[in-house]
Amino acid sequence: MALTITEVVARDIRFPTSRELDGSDAMNVGDYSAAYVVLKTDGGLEGHGLTFTNGRGNELCVAAIRALAPHVQGRTLEGITGDFRRFWRSLAQDPQLRWLGPEKGVIHMSTGAVVNAVWDLWAKQQGKPLWKLLVDMTPEALVAAIDFSYLTDVLTPEQAVEILRRQAPGKAAREAEMLRDGFPGYTTSTGWLGYSDEKVSRLARQAMDEGWDHFKIKVGPDLDGNMRRAALMRELIGPGRKLMMDANQCWDVGEAISQMKALARFDPWWIEEPTCADDVLGHAAIARAVAPIGVATGEVCQNRVMFKQLMQAGAIRFCQVDTCRTGGVNEVVAVLLLAARFGIPVCPHSGGVGLCEYAQHVALFDYIAVSGTLQDRMLEYVDHLHEHFVDPVRTRRGRYLAPEAPGYSIAIKPQSLDDYEFPGGRAWRR
Repeated sequence: MALTITEVVARDIRFPTSRELDGSDAMNVGDYSAAYVVLKTDGGLEGHGLTFTNGRGNELCVAAIRALAPHVQGRTLEGITGDFRRFWRSLAQDPQLRWLGPEKGVIHMSTGAVVNAVWDLWAKQQGKPLWKLLVDMTPEALVAAIDFSYLTDVLTPEQAVEILRRQAPGKAAREAEMLRDGFPGYTTSTGWLGYSDEKVSRLARQAMDEGWDHFKIKVGPDLDGNMRRAALMRELIGPGRKLMMDANQCWDVGEAISQMKALARFDPWWIEEPTCADDVLGHAAIARAVAPIGVATGEVCQNRVMFKQLMQAGAIRFCQVDTCRTGGVNEVVAVLLLAARFGIPVCPHSGGVGLCEYAQHVALFDYIAVSGTLQDRMLEYVDHLHEHFVDPVRTRRGRYLAPEAPGYSIAIKPQSLDDYEFPGGRAWRR
């Protein structure tokens, strides 16, 4: 029986992470938040989705979700998934809301929340985790769900189908490998900028005991502070483990180059977001100047076109597509295919509330069905807020274990939704 979406519920959920400086970096100290959407149906099944923000302004995304609701409410799931590309375009190219974008910012992030809720609903209806639903789709069906507008100069639907067909013979073996071993990860939990050296040391030792051997630290404008923290982390983890750095866009191009030339003695594998996320040519200049250190970016890259340009310009060595900044699963898959076309490894951005839960599905699908390799591929892990999710991430010895429950793993527990709803929830009344 066809499922009809009868109601779209949007809620403002915020967690007070700023109290302990969790998530602190050179540009951000905030409260990890979710503009949370629930698609209710006449069959009782629900689709859940969210977009991640950093506190103030979360209410704007909630309002945008409500503005997008008419595109979804009253539609059948079968009608949406039967022509997913058309549905996606109806949200991303709404003739009135597109003036607030188009395909960027609050509207596009909120589009992603709604789109992801549809995929969550579909995966639950099919009784599969989202990654498995994607893996099991035929190349033709998957490509039919993607909007190739503005991409066909570098990637056509026919080329996308060929990429997926090329990896088909090894899919079963890679799926079995992931179910057995899990996907490799790295931790950011030890390196937030607001943490004391004592706390960094304690957390790094604990993480190594748990099996993590890839670590990321936050860096900022203060070179002396960056040098001290990098020296501390390198001493803690030794020469055999990988160290990455993340500037969160705090530098101009010249400063990024000079900082990384000084920090190069600590053997960083990559520098993440070294400058303004929209500065494609700036990233390219930095990439040339700091090699062999790689440049990584993507967590606030607003759409597939920006990723296309970064790849065309040779500006990034690592693609860090984010599951909330872009327009949901459909656009994320387009970015994965672009990365495969350019031979760029995908290391999805994660860490914020729900991002680990989302990104594990993206990483698994990319390896099993798109790239077919784990070379230079890792998934970010941050160890907080997972306790609020119905189906939280699971890790073992530095690897993500493949989720098995149907859906996109993004449903938050009802009690947590009530407790952390802003401004009236218990956590905020206190």
